[in-house]
Amino acid sequence: MKHRENWCVTNFFLLGWLQTQVSLELIVLTFWGEGCKEGRPRGPQLALLQLKCRLYVLHVIADQPLTAASRMTHQYPALSTEQKKELHDIAQRIVAPGKGILAADESVGSMAKRLNQIGVENTEENRRRYRQLLFSADERIDSCIGGVIFFHETLYQNSDDGTSFAKMIKDRGIVVGIKVDKGVVPLAGTDGETTTQGLDGLAERCAQYKKDGADFAKWRCVLKISEHTPSQLAIMENANVLARYASICQQNGIVPIVEPEILPDGDHDLKRCQYVTEKVLAAVYKALSDHHVYLEGTLLKPNMVTPGHACPSKCSSQEVAMATVTALRRTVPPAVPGVTFLSGGQSEEEASINLNAINTCPLGKPWALTFSYGRALQASALNAWRGQKENEKAATEEFIKRAEVNGLAALGKYISSGDGSGAAGQSLYVANHAY
Repeated sequence: MKHRENWCVTNFFLLGWLQTQVSLELIVLTFWGEGCKEGRPRGPQLALLQLKCRLYVLHVIADQPLTAASRMTHQYPALSTEQKKELHDIAQRIVAPGKGILAADESVGSMAKRLNQIGVENTEENRRRYRQLLFSADERIDSCIGGVIFFHETLYQNSDDGTSFAKMIKDRGIVVGIKVDKGVVPLAGTDGETTTQGLDGLAERCAQYKKDGADFAKWRCVLKISEHTPSQLAIMENANVLARYASICQQNGIVPIVEPEILPDGDHDLKRCQYVTEKVLAAVYKALSDHHVYLEGTLLKPNMVTPGHACPSKCSSQEVAMATVTALRRTVPPAVPGVTFLSGGQSEEEASINLNAINTCPLGKPWALTFSYGRALQASALNAWRGQKENEKAATEEFIKRAEVNGLAALGKYISSGDGSGAAGQSLYVANHAY
């Protein structure tokens, strides 16, 4: 009896994983019963029974259909054909050839830092005046700005003549976007890592923003590179948060910009940044697939692959471009219409040069590769304005200049003068950047 029990246990481990596909009781009884016909199985008889058992397992695997427990989940239609077309069309308009995004979604706190640098008080009126000089730029920006990301406050502000900022932008054929996340919060038990909050009530907010003129949204997650980061927890948590956000946006007719930013803080080299960027993007697109997000109705806003700000060895724009495009080719599906890079603390000129190099990189690039710049479009304009009404025209001209330069870079047609002096050449790096 003990021999038969041991024989049964041995085969139980072989067959146990089949219990979701066939009756385990049937298998055990079949072979136990056969082994007991002439007493205990011995020697060649035992070996023959074990072989029969394995052959039977292979037969079951080949012939047994999958059950509900092991079948892949069915994708119930999340979006109608009309919804998909609308999302795809919006994304394509934003990243049309030579066009990118003006990120004017700085929070009240972030604007305080910018305005304090030029000696301007951080009031709602001063923030309105500053945004107005950007949005009132002449028709020259229509060919290089495809979308503008608003902060909540800005979406509901008006120009001096009473026209809403959102209407000013939409009337020019530029797509209105909105920042919808509510900032980063710590991930307990990690080395200073974070996730992003704001999913609660997001569906209702997206529905209202859609009614108020917004057609795309932005949500920023932040990861950092160090000896022990990013952790697997931080990568997976932020990937799933981005996927859930993207799904909610699409349900409400809003194109989600997916932004998994890897900060430039640290002394890591180019190779390390590329490795981490690939791991993060791979996790993000796995999560987007799991959440049934329609990729043709999304945009990606990643960091460029660059060495850490404190890395002693610097790289050429061609090296940055090759590492960046390689990372994207390994992780981002061709279905994604466009990649809109963040500037990540680069100077205005450096961000333009690197974007141009990315577009001239001799590798296949199935997506539009363009910009979604905040500081790298606004630094010179802010410096020229300094809160003075008489400086508004000059500030607007500085903004137009940077917009045109980056429009050319998005086509791979920008030729830098090589002059790194002035505001355009100044580093915009801020440690542990938040906005």
